[in-house]
Amino acid sequence: MTGKNRKDGKNLWTYREAAGVKPFDRFVLLVFVIAGIISIFVFMDWWFRPEHIGSIGFYIFLGFIFWYGIARLILIWINYLGISKPEHIEPEEGLSVAIFTTSSPGEPLSMFEKTLEACAKVKYPHTTYLLDDTRDPEFRKVAEKHGAIWLELIGIPGAKAGKINRALRLTKEDFILVLDPDHIPFPDFLEHKLGLFRDENMGFVQVCQAYYNQYRSFTAKGAAEQTYTFYGPTQMSLNGYGCSVAIGANCTFRRKALESIGGHGIGLAEDLITSIRIHAKGWNSVYNPVVVSRGLVPEDFGSFCKQQLKWARGVFEVTFVELPRLFSKLTLWQKLSYFSIGTYYFVGVIQFFFTLIPFVYFFTGIQPAHMSFADFLIHGVPVALIGVLIYLYMQRWMCHPETERGLHWRGMILKYASWPVYTLGFLLALVNAEIPYIPTAKKAVIGYFTPFARPLVAQAFLFAATVAGIFFYRKFLMPESELVLTAEKTWGMAAFSFIAFLMAIGGVLAALEASTLTEEEPWANVNLRNIQTSTYHDKNV
Repeated sequence: MTGKNRKDGKNLWTYREAAGVKPFDRFVLLVFVIAGIISIFVFMDWWFRPEHIGSIGFYIFLGFIFWYGIARLILIWINYLGISKPEHIEPEEGLSVAIFTTSSPGEPLSMFEKTLEACAKVKYPHTTYLLDDTRDPEFRKVAEKHGAIWLELIGIPGAKAGKINRALRLTKEDFILVLDPDHIPFPDFLEHKLGLFRDENMGFVQVCQAYYNQYRSFTAKGAAEQTYTFYGPTQMSLNGYGCSVAIGANCTFRRKALESIGGHGIGLAEDLITSIRIHAKGWNSVYNPVVVSRGLVPEDFGSFCKQQLKWARGVFEVTFVELPRLFSKLTLWQKLSYFSIGTYYFVGVIQFFFTLIPFVYFFTGIQPAHMSFADFLIHGVPVALIGVLIYLYMQRWMCHPETERGLHWRGMILKYASWPVYTLGFLLALVNAEIPYIPTAKKAVIGYFTPFARPLVAQAFLFAATVAGIFFYRKFLMPESELVLTAEKTWGMAAFSFIAFLMAIGGVLAALEASTLTEEEPWANVNLRNIQTSTYHDKNV
């Protein structure tokens, strides 16, 4: 992608913003949500019938994990009802602003050439700082070449957050933009942030994270798809309830807000820790759904899994440590949203048990519930259908709809294929095991079949062997009288398990793709001169 303007609306290097929210949009959304909740109550009435109970313990456990997922769905729908978008506010002149970006050993110098050059082109007067611990003198040269101040911060505990906190002591700017080194800011980046700080109680302003290397692989596209809804309608809706959250990149903090909590939070989910602490101190936050920078997503499945493991372990830390400690200081919706975000990666455990259930039946004959598969579909399809309709309707508020709309099936495959990673993150959190803070790979790791895919291979082989055994047993060994009685249960479970099998195969194929990727530095193709900014300044809005 060179940044040349394209008539199809898919140019990634043009300013984008989510659509505004109209009263009629809210009315339609409310109708969908009411219909969805009614369908869930109808489904619930059918689910909890006494005749459906199989193994009582198994039934209770299945019900817990299933209805936990439904409860999260309801919470997401209600969250959507708060969707809002802030008005553009011109920033005051003369604000004191810093851009912090960090470098770590092993990160490519050429990437910093592009990022620091882009920082130099940001219009609003500011000072860029490179917080460096690479011990490589070339990084200092690159920083000084592009007018940035080089701060050598070696051996600082706390990884990225530790370097930010040390830099806070060495600087004095009132507003701090934390910019990940793989993100390329547009020239008008700060104009969409600083005006919102006219609210003296504004602690931080977050904008969209968008990406420019999703064309590189199945994993890159799927990883990007997983973020589209969050950085569109989800964050916009959290904004409406006063609890938009800070994300590691593209977030601008008021120095006083950071100082009020003792500096940037330290941990694997340092952004979420910082966010919850700032909210607990009573500061406001706002999410502005604009695309004014683009960065990188992992291009290979192994790098993606390492990133997800770090996030899962870090987010559970917030759930187990930060949320209980600060719970009483948060608003009701902040409590709900942080609990929802903090338990998101529990989806790995849920997916593991749903994957396991058919095999328990195949090998032991134990059923958690006596439910007809056909009846389950009849009562469950309305919930699923309305859920899909709401999901598609909310896509009108994605930040770049031309490239982000769709069913996001790649993202769903990656989400399922990550169940071993999410489960591991949960188990590590339970025993309070530490894992190192490793920056996400900026280039694809080529020709390497990641160990994270091995559980998926085992799952696929187990499914294939089990289905073959079932077919052989039913074909040659099972009495005719039992075939009819067990057909619906057996093949219903097989169909249920087949969906998980396909998802696992998708994950394996994503892992195998690493052997076909070619070496590339995506930022080398970005022409900063072709970035198209917004027209707010021209219109003097």
